[in-house]
Amino acid sequence: MKRFEGTDSYVATDDLMMAVNAALTLERPLLVKGEPGTGKTMLAIEIARALGRPLFEWHIKSTTKAQHGLYEYDAVSRLRDSQLGDPKVHDIRNYIVQGMLWKGFVSEAPSVLLIDEVDKADIEFPNDLLRELDRMEFYVYETQELVRARHRPLVVITSNNEKELPDAFLRRCFFHYIRFPDHETMERIVRVHYPDIKKRLLQEALEAFFEIREVPGLKKKPSTSELLDWLKLLVAEDIPPEVLHSQDQHKIVPPLHGALLKNEQDVHLFERLVFMSRRQR
Repeated sequence: MKRFEGTDSYVATDDLMMAVNAALTLERPLLVKGEPGTGKTMLAIEIARALGRPLFEWHIKSTTKAQHGLYEYDAVSRLRDSQLGDPKVHDIRNYIVQGMLWKGFVSEAPSVLLIDEVDKADIEFPNDLLRELDRMEFYVYETQELVRARHRPLVVITSNNEKELPDAFLRRCFFHYIRFPDHETMERIVRVHYPDIKKRLLQEALEAFFEIREVPGLKKKPSTSELLDWLKLLVAEDIPPEVLHSQDQHKIVPPLHGALLKNEQDVHLFERLVFMSRRQR
């Protein structure tokens, strides 16, 4: 079996690679948690690319039901077609819309199935998928057919920890928590996206970024994706590294901080800390 060892565009730590390969060996869903912006969704995309597998992405919303991942019966279109006298109304299969689980199950090759942000849905949503994920099959009542997986897909399930997931669901998964990257890992991630970034600018930006994350009371700490956006702006605006440098993290508001601080409470908090620091000088 081909193993996952990261890709040229995705920096995977040793424990993350081990988790992916464990899920492949056990043939169990891989449940990935971590702060928003730590690359959970991208992981599934990069696994599919690295292993040469087709990818099926199911992005969960608050209104998503488990049935949507299997199939939906489009009764409205069938009614409209019957009123128009369309002959295809006589075959109900014309109105069965395949969901992402169905597509992953019938894929010609082993696939990667992403169930993204599972905790956005109703609390019963994970339990409603237990049977299908266990048996790799489901029944289509409208056509009276059983859909069985040709190959067991690698199921990658992401969660932002907005809701507790049921124990019965957790028992069936291999779990991995993506820790927030340390300074060295973050530098490797940035180098993948911006290989030509100047060393001093990168060092000063990383120092400022991690100092902001350590400010007590932040409602939302900036994430990896926000750091990458910020660096893109710093390079585009040709911001000199000296502008980012300060012996005291609270003496300057970083330029283009709107890429890092995403709500007014955090901006005001940071501005107050800067103001207080300057008064104490």
